[in-house]
Amino acid sequence: MKLELISFKLCPFVQRAVISLEVQKIDFKMTYINPMDPPDWFKEISPTGQVPLLKVDDQVIFESLVITEFIEEISTHSFHPKEAIQRANNRSWIVYSGEMLGDMFGIITGDEEKFHTSKKALFKKLTKIEAIKNQEKFFNGDEFNMIDAAFAPIFMRLAWMNEFTNNALSITEFKHLSAWSDAILALDVVKNSVVDGLDDVYYSNIEAREGYLSTLLID
Repeated sequence: MKLELISFKLCPFVQRAVISLEVQKIDFKMTYINPMDPPDWFKEISPTGQVPLLKVDDQVIFESLVITEFIEEISTHSFHPKEAIQRANNRSWIVYSGEMLGDMFGIITGDEEKFHTSKKALFKKLTKIEAIKNQEKFFNGDEFNMIDAAFAPIFMRLAWMNEFTNNALSITEFKHLSAWSDAILALDVVKNSVVDGLDDVYYSNIEAREGYLSTLLID
């Protein structure tokens, strides 16, 4: 079975798939495209015109959650916890986290009003997660699971935005989430799930969007 993962470098959703493939030790090829000018071959195979896509031999799988669940199904070991209710609970929060990435897009692209509206929405969600997150290293305990991989792009981008600004989106008020973020971002499999220098690309992306967040950037 030949796997090819197709996306663009800044895509947070593909990062989840990369982590899953690496953790589950499945060989794959990574192909990056320009989302502003996608090649014709991509337009032909993508039903939605969006990334990520996973080519499995000559078949195409789309939607990031479906891709990560497919990776789970072909793996020799599970990236989810063993207990059924806990797995379902994890999947629920993974879906929930997708809405958080939507809030973060509003933070990056919006004017001042949109920035504050999106930040409020994001922090409302973070408050809910803080309320259910315990003192364990990862979401379920000492074992790194798919839900941790799902939150990795969120925590990584929040860390970058706080580094680029005067902590405009600091999550230090969330004790458990801050510790969870630190544990996730310290992992090599997370660090290596993005290309070198992506933080600089992310900085440039914020500048180019010319939203309110770009006015908070520091040298």
